[in-house]
Amino acid sequence: MTGYVRADEIAKLPVVTLGGDDIAQVKDIVFDAARGSVRSFTLSGRGLFSGPLKRDLLWNKVHALGPDAVMIRDENALADDDEASKDAKASGGGNVLGSRVMTEGGTDLGKIIDVVIETGGKPAVAGYEVESPAQGRQHLLLPVIKPVTISGEMVLVPDATGEFTAGDLAGFPEAVHGLRTRLEQEK
Repeated sequence: MTGYVRADEIAKLPVVTLGGDDIAQVKDIVFDAARGSVRSFTLSGRGLFSGPLKRDLLWNKVHALGPDAVMIRDENALADDDEASKDAKASGGGNVLGSRVMTEGGTDLGKIIDVVIETGGKPAVAGYEVESPAQGRQHLLLPVIKPVTISGEMVLVPDATGEFTAGDLAGFPEAVHGLRTRLEQEK
């Protein structure tokens, strides 16, 4: 089943193997700014006094992302020595929060305050929650199917993106469908 979740809802989710072992919890999400995707999760131990782990979970090693847990096949899915975080910093990955979303035509759609992730067997970044300057700083969910350019400060999207927004996750699938249909018609 596919659904959508905000990235801030993923923080603190348990990381569980298919064998049922609860091995860690998500601490942070590392974004790949060049691709507009999630690169990895940094992890912490489970329990009140557990600290950060020196292991990361690469995005491509996630078996499934559900509303209650991040599922992996086994403990071998974890990367040693913060490998993913180091690679992300070296290649320009990092936090997209605070970046602006701008259309190709120059319309400022807002500042990114969270990331919307599609859950299921193939988790992917589906859009952003933005604080919209045009809507009196209201929070809107924008589907981002085809970003044109992504940098540390700006996400450039097709002009049609601003026409397909949602006020909550319940309305987000309709916005995604509408934008996808429009972009296919414009080809």
